Amino acid sequence: MKNLALFASGNGTNVQRIAEYFADSPNIRIKLIVSNNAQAYVLERAKKLGIASYLIRNKDEFYNSDAVLEMLQQNSIDFIVLAGFLWLIPYPIIEAFSNRIINIHPALLPKYGGKGMYGRHVHEAVVANKEPESGITIHYVNQHYDEGKIIFQAKCALSPEDTPEMVAQKVHALEYEYFPKIIEQEIL
Repeated sequence: MKNLALFASGNGTNVQRIAEYFADSPNIRIKLIVSNNAQAYVLERAKKLGIASYLIRNKDEFYNSDAVLEMLQQNSIDFIVLAGFLWLIPYPIIEAFSNRIINIHPALLPKYGGKGMYGRHVHEAVVANKEPESGITIHYVNQHYDEGKIIFQAKCALSPEDTPEMVAQKVHALEYEYFPKIIEQEIL
């Protein structure tokens, strides 16, 4: 049995989808939901799903102590999945979970990646640049935003009439369809 920790900073729709996908898995268990935002709805989702949660209280705890790494190790976490987590992962966690941290990005990297490029910011940039397509990129995490080895990409066609909200809907559909399957493929 592989134990997963899901990291999220916001609403947690991908966390919900991933938890539902693995609910009856004999091989993969969502053991922990980690957030850096006390107001994040993902923490409420964790309660409703019956999954333990951990709140990173502040950046000092995350970046200047081993508290989060120790908590992951105490919970026998084998793999970390970032599902809308907005902080850069500190090197000690990357080192301890080498090639065992996966992130999803709402664009076709290397375009529209980097610090500050998340959610609506990405979709607004895609629309502003009149891109003919967008999509998702699932990649391993390294010490730089959105620069880890790409595992998988899926594309969706865009039309000139698409708004950032319409692009978001298309991208979310790809996330829900592919993210749990790719996680499973990489873990097993």
